[in-house]
Amino acid sequence: MVNERLRADMATMLDGLGEQFRGIAELQKRRSLLTATVTACDKRIEVTVNADGILIATRFADDILDLGPEEIAENITAAVQAAAAEVAGRGRELMTPLLERKNALPKLSEIIEGAPDLGSMLPTAPAPPMSPPDPTRWPTDDSGTTGPRSVVADTDD
Repeated sequence: MVNERLRADMATMLDGLGEQFRGIAELQKRRSLLTATVTACDKRIEVTVNADGILIATRFADDILDLGPEEIAENITAAVQAAAAEVAGRGRELMTPLLERKNALPKLSEIIEGAPDLGSMLPTAPAPPMSPPDPTRWPTDDSGTTGPRSVVADTDD
């Protein structure tokens, strides 16, 4: 009796796993096509990122030079971050049905007594920084100069 129950549970789990793999392949395909476009500075700056949040296009309006370099740089950074957040959110929305199906499947610990819950053992990655690194924390080189060495530095030997 126990063996039949175990066999039925394993068959359910394997069927669910096959469905998960098919769903993952379809989601990966749909996710790969995602892009997000954001404008800044009264539409003087337009950026587009791909599904990974990587900048793939930047466009400037004819009057972009009315802005200073600092303002342009800050707004490009903010626009790219906003576009990356948008595309990430849309990617999470795509994943919702798959995650719901995954959560409906029995866990290994529910099928095999004493088995660990593998999902709870997975570490979570820390969020990446949203600001540039602190230059005071860069290592010094042999010359005592702090920071990355410039390719065109006038301190070359």
